Amino acid sequence: MRVVGAFRDSYGMEPAGVWHAPGRVNLIGEHTDYNDGFVLPFALPWGVTAAVSPREDGVIRLRSLQAGEPVTLATPDEAEGWARYAAGVFWALGEAERKQGRGQGRETDEGQGAGQGRPVGGADVVIDGDVPPGAGLSSSAALEVVIGTALNELYGLGLTRMEIALAAQKAENDFVGMPCGIMDQAASALGEEGKALFLDCRTLGTRSIPFDLASHGMQLLIINTGVHHELADGQYARRRKDCENAAKRLGVDALRDVTDLAGALAKLSGDERRRTQHVVTENHRVEAVIGLLRAGAVREIGALLNASHLSLRDQFEVSCAELDVAVEAAVRGGARGARMTGGGFGGSAIALVADDRVESVRESVTGAYAERGWTAPDIYPATPAQGARRLL
Repeated sequence: MRVVGAFRDSYGMEPAGVWHAPGRVNLIGEHTDYNDGFVLPFALPWGVTAAVSPREDGVIRLRSLQAGEPVTLATPDEAEGWARYAAGVFWALGEAERKQGRGQGRETDEGQGAGQGRPVGGADVVIDGDVPPGAGLSSSAALEVVIGTALNELYGLGLTRMEIALAAQKAENDFVGMPCGIMDQAASALGEEGKALFLDCRTLGTRSIPFDLASHGMQLLIINTGVHHELADGQYARRRKDCENAAKRLGVDALRDVTDLAGALAKLSGDERRRTQHVVTENHRVEAVIGLLRAGAVREIGALLNASHLSLRDQFEVSCAELDVAVEAAVRGGARGARMTGGGFGGSAIALVADDRVESVRESVTGAYAERGWTAPDIYPATPAQGARRLL
């Protein structure tokens, strides 16, 4: 395992352990998580592996095999760039410790945890990642969760997997400054092989949903456009603010609470109206997909994927030309359904495809990109994998 050799070369000793946390792809339920809604992601075979040893002096030493020069931090606040995602977890766990344990103030179905071990100190860390770059598959959440998982064990914190996910989310929200919901970190921490994770983002209740495509002669293809539009950085926060404003105008805690969509839309206009329509209907699509999967009607979820993409494109306005072309070409090539996945403005699309149509879909998508003079996207199948765990 090359991360162990790199750790030995960097620090002159063996690591105390090696942990892995996966990236994720979201089957359906986009931009619903920060609206207290429903999501259905699953963990991927690719992620972030970390070799880690604790330090008693509080110093954090970080090296990424993908990011160049190593970083030494006397405190998490000194971190910059990619290192803030890792250092933020040290900070978040320290905050939780100072608040005597749970710190997050939320109950989970995995019992009480937190604060049972010694205070979080520093660590020597070497990180190796294989999440496809630019794909929008949550490499940042995988990094946060793998650090949290390692520190939880090394310092005997007694955190549940959900509490690790919450600490990772706090790091990204409050330390990095990205107002993401809980979905990415929860999928990385709680994923199961062969299953999607249904998550109620308000209660944090979870349920495993069978998602064995191979037994149905199907594949889920990820179409990685490799595109990242920088303008998206502020747009994500703006979409979230639109949702918060709409909820306030409607007198509900979150858009998840809207039960009379027609009545709600009559009270709204412009962006707030469009965002509300997407969130409410997307929550219903998540529930419909779960019903179909539990009934074994895997092929029938394709129409809901298509509807999700149209809503994200037209109502939430987070798609882009590259994603739209990928989705349209995949369906034209024979996919049962396709949609953009992730925050939007680039990244990846997913396509539900029968085994005998995979090559047709590949040719259709790559041909559509070639016609426009675009670089061909990477296309690969995704299968649900196990969540964060110790390897060595």
